[in-house]
Amino acid sequence: MELFPSLPYAEWRETKETLHRFAQVVGKVRLAASARRNHWWNVPYHLTGRGITTRPMGLDDQGRFFCLDFDFVDHRLLAMTGDGRQVSFPLPGLSVAGFYRTLRTALGDLGIPVRIRRPRPFDLPDAARPFVEDDEHCVYEPDRVNRYWVILSQVNLVLEEYAAQWSGKTSPVHHFWHTFDIAVTRFSGTSVDPLGAVDPVTREAYSREVISAGFWFGDPSFPEPAFYSYTAPQPAGLEHSPLRPEAASWVARDSGTHLAILTYEDVRTAPSPRAEVLAFLDSAFLAGAGAAGWDVARDACPGGVTDSARTRTA
Repeated sequence: MELFPSLPYAEWRETKETLHRFAQVVGKVRLAASARRNHWWNVPYHLTGRGITTRPMGLDDQGRFFCLDFDFVDHRLLAMTGDGRQVSFPLPGLSVAGFYRTLRTALGDLGIPVRIRRPRPFDLPDAARPFVEDDEHCVYEPDRVNRYWVILSQVNLVLEEYAAQWSGKTSPVHHFWHTFDIAVTRFSGTSVDPLGAVDPVTREAYSREVISAGFWFGDPSFPEPAFYSYTAPQPAGLEHSPLRPEAASWVARDSGTHLAILTYEDVRTAPSPRAEVLAFLDSAFLAGAGAAGWDVARDACPGGVTDSARTRTA
């Protein structure tokens, strides 16, 4: 299997737009049926050996819970309950409206009462259109979706390796249905008050000083897949810090902040793609942490080891 196979944004844009909305429908079920955690950590997907999962949710006093999984090998959505009951349906051939209706029926058949407060896309161009009215997004190419999942899985493991080098507060490596990226975030422990008229979702996400690292599959504003890193709030002059490898660069955003970017194509064609990504993420982190005054020596844990005795004798 090729590490980081090709998946240009333009080649699967229509499928991605449909799948993104499928993920938002199920993500909103997760949002409604899970206990809220800091920085919305309860909401994103985690990976499985065949796709992505909401993880178990909806536990009540009678011990009932359920889980929703996307299977990107057989291309089905599975709804499962803690007592072993299961309903599944195929994903190819469904519009967003059809997916939404079919999922509601599946949940009803399993006796799962879930009310989605806002059954429409979040922060997408068609955010005013209810899912049940969206017959426009209906393209699902199984081979492209499987390729997306393979890449997601490979990136997940590289981000896990990167995450292991930090013993301070760190998010899980998780896949966001908001922006359809996979990310891991490190925290300095410093509380901040997000500036400007930001929405409650953003305020909770950035209530602490963070350096986030991840990967996204491209969108109209940046139409190619890429690895990224950003520091929030952004320290003055961060965009002038050196990055590794040479192909990496700082890209200005509309907000006036900057993303460290290394395109997927530059990574996948490098002699050692995995090492290229880790070098990039480390350089972007050290740039942000140094400029913001983080105590990097205190919280670093090379190789995932915090036991000082083991570190000395390794």
